[in-house]
Amino acid sequence: MEQNCQCHKTKERGAEEYKKLMNRLNRIEGQIRGLKRMLENDAYCPDILIQAAAANAALNAFNRELLSNHIHTCVVKDIKEGREGTVDELVDTIQKMMR
Repeated sequence: MEQNCQCHKTKERGAEEYKKLMNRLNRIEGQIRGLKRMLENDAYCPDILIQAAAANAALNAFNRELLSNHIHTCVVKDIKEGREGTVDELVDTIQKMMR
């Protein structure tokens, strides 16, 4: 009996979604480089912590955007096609994000 392996799922993103997500990641990457420079330049601890919190907030915003896109596209499509296991996958993903 052949089983459908879904261990390598992918998603094609529209140009607008891709651009928005990539822009967010580029900003986060810049923030991380800035944190490294601050540490290398012996910046004051509270200043580094504030910048780290800003980078964390930016990463959380990226996650919210990606999660929203996922729910509105992949999850809705799978439910309409009868693949209700996607809801369990979504719950598992959210639980892992909240650790």
